[in-house]
Amino acid sequence: MTPEIASSAPDFNVVALMLQATIPVQAVVVILILVSVMSWAIMLKKVQVLGRTVRQAESFERQFWSGGDLMALFKTVELGQVPGSAARIFEAGMREFLKHRQAGKASATEMVESAQRAMRASAQREINALEESLPFLASVGSVSPYIGLFGTVWGIMHAFTGLANIQQATLASVAPGIAEALVATAIGLFAAIPAVIAYNRFATSVDKLALRFENFTDEFANILQRQAN
Repeated sequence: MTPEIASSAPDFNVVALMLQATIPVQAVVVILILVSVMSWAIMLKKVQVLGRTVRQAESFERQFWSGGDLMALFKTVELGQVPGSAARIFEAGMREFLKHRQAGKASATEMVESAQRAMRASAQREINALEESLPFLASVGSVSPYIGLFGTVWGIMHAFTGLANIQQATLASVAPGIAEALVATAIGLFAAIPAVIAYNRFATSVDKLALRFENFTDEFANILQRQAN
């Protein structure tokens, strides 16, 4: 008798449960898996981009504060030999400053303020590029659990609706339906938790870079002020 009971026991393997699930629950699971894959692709890319941006900023700042000639550094940056966000911010400010100085029509204060505005605009463009795809991670982190919950509610509702055609309801008759429904919530959390953690980490890194660029802009503006006088 024991072997017969074991053979009639429902299969609670996740893949088997999903194959037996209703179409709405399967659709929810497929959506969550696709969203999770996209999130991980974005996370891997952001780790590389933010890491490279920090390394390039550190390298440029070492060159900038080494005491070398700013014009020589500007020429090097213009030729693309010094990559990175910080270098592009420096290039924008230096180009604006030189343009006004060569024209000879602006005062020292106007030249510095114009260069500072150019650097801030360049810094904002760099930050906007770094923040790209972060809203998607935030959306995944906040919405995925609810999508999974929708699949769970639908699956449980379908499981209990099926009891209407059964004269004697047992736990074994509803367990597979409830199990497949709960898998949707589990996958929703699997998609949401890494996305939330990654979003918080990346947002903090971008904020630190924004502060770094702002400090560099102010410090470089002070240097230009001394050169303009």
